[in-house]
Amino acid sequence: MTETVRIDKWLWAARFFKTRGLAREAVAGGKVRLAGKRVKPGRTLKPGDQLSVSRGEELFELTVSALSDRRLSAPLAQELFAETDASKRQREAAEEQRKMDRAAHAQRIRRPDKRDRRKIIDFTRKQD
Repeated sequence: MTETVRIDKWLWAARFFKTRGLAREAVAGGKVRLAGKRVKPGRTLKPGDQLSVSRGEELFELTVSALSDRRLSAPLAQELFAETDASKRQREAAEEQRKMDRAAHAQRIRRPDKRDRRKIIDFTRKQD
């Protein structure tokens, strides 16, 4: 563990982004905020800093617990930060909503196949 570490390097080490370049682009693009303000990729972090990380449709609100400039295994990387309870609930609710949306679209409307067309023809002939 180190005393100071760049924000992009820490995000990569904490496994929020697959590469350090992606982490740098996210910070430069405003997807990562420190105490509610945009920062540059070279900004140094210290324990206790409040981060907001937007990754795709997910939004993480977290507190930096420890610093590391090396990429760690997933269980060790999770010890580098503490996510707020509200953030966890919000992400889980959003994931549940996305699952329900996918389930609703799973029954997509399609054109009738040959069997369906025969049923339609038989039904309409019986009506006449």
